[in-house]
Amino acid sequence: MEHNNKPIVKLISKPENMLKTVYTACRTCYSADYPINIYEAADDEEKMLKLIGRVISSGHYSTIEHIQVSFAISNVSRACTHQLVRHRHMSFSQKSQRYVKEKGQFDYLIPPTIEKNPELREKFVDFMSEISDKYQEFVEAGIPAEDARAVLPNATATSMVASLNLREMIHLANLRLCTRAQYEIRTLVKMMCEELWAAEPWLKPYLVPKCESIGFCDEDKSCGRKPKLEEITK
Repeated sequence: MEHNNKPIVKLISKPENMLKTVYTACRTCYSADYPINIYEAADDEEKMLKLIGRVISSGHYSTIEHIQVSFAISNVSRACTHQLVRHRHMSFSQKSQRYVKEKGQFDYLIPPTIEKNPELREKFVDFMSEISDKYQEFVEAGIPAEDARAVLPNATATSMVASLNLREMIHLANLRLCTRAQYEIRTLVKMMCEELWAAEPWLKPYLVPKCESIGFCDEDKSCGRKPKLEEITK
């Protein structure tokens, strides 16, 4: 059985005029003019980007909360989505293990550290097959799927629609693009960022690991990409 260990990610919804919307929110805070007038008059991209950069760098993040984006996400493990749902300002609609019965061998993700070891990979695949057999045995015995799912592992593949505002998207990127983040969620978030970059290239400087935005590493253990804060302040 072949396994695709890469997430499937697609940006399915975003505002049509994201840059103008964020600019209008920023400009409104410092203008006596009506927001609709600011929005309709906005046509200078360089001017808009300059103001947005200044406002975001000052920590005025409410101006980017008006932007909501949605992603269709598939082929990620339950372990990965358990991490993703810890982000408080996101909305999720996830494939239910209560109402969707697994038929035959359930899909699962193999961690790269196991994938590259042929002997351990074989044991992993065999174990997934054993679990699948037990799941099917319980379901065929009349056990409801919501109870039979108790045997399914964190490796089980799942799908979801995830939505979040731009402030949380930047926060998500800052935390999960860090090399200290777990491999699968780092890959997922990178693909989400790439989808947004393709649609809105001006966002690329903001969708980065936190060390890129603050200029230093505040993790206990550093990958060496940026100096630790104590090294800067010596």
